[in-house]
Amino acid sequence: MMIYWILLALAIVAEITGTLSMKWSSVSDDNIGYIFMLLMITLSYILLSFSVKKIALGVAYAMWEGIGILFITLFSVLLFDESISLLKIMGLTTLVVGIALIKSGTATKKEKALKPVKDSQHAVV
Repeated sequence: MMIYWILLALAIVAEITGTLSMKWSSVSDDNIGYIFMLLMITLSYILLSFSVKKIALGVAYAMWEGIGILFITLFSVLLFDESISLLKIMGLTTLVVGIALIKSGTATKKEKALKPVKDSQHAVV
């Protein structure tokens, strides 16, 4: 199961790298970044598709997109001098809390199998 989480982490890194290279190309007039972006975004989707074999789709996608947004925003501020406001920080905080809630509210197949089945009493005629 751990390998699927590693694949998801790699998908997130590839998404962040691809998106940042898109921005880098747009500010540096170097088109090689766009090709790199296409490769990284493609790799990101491939890795994401493998990770959802054992990770719930809602959890994987929320983490992939949410953590991506969080780090892309952080790196955009650090690398490209983009602005950050209190409202953006509050939004990112809400995003992180939402991802945690989605993750904690998703039972795995093993957990579902361990739940006891309630005895139902039916009248016998």
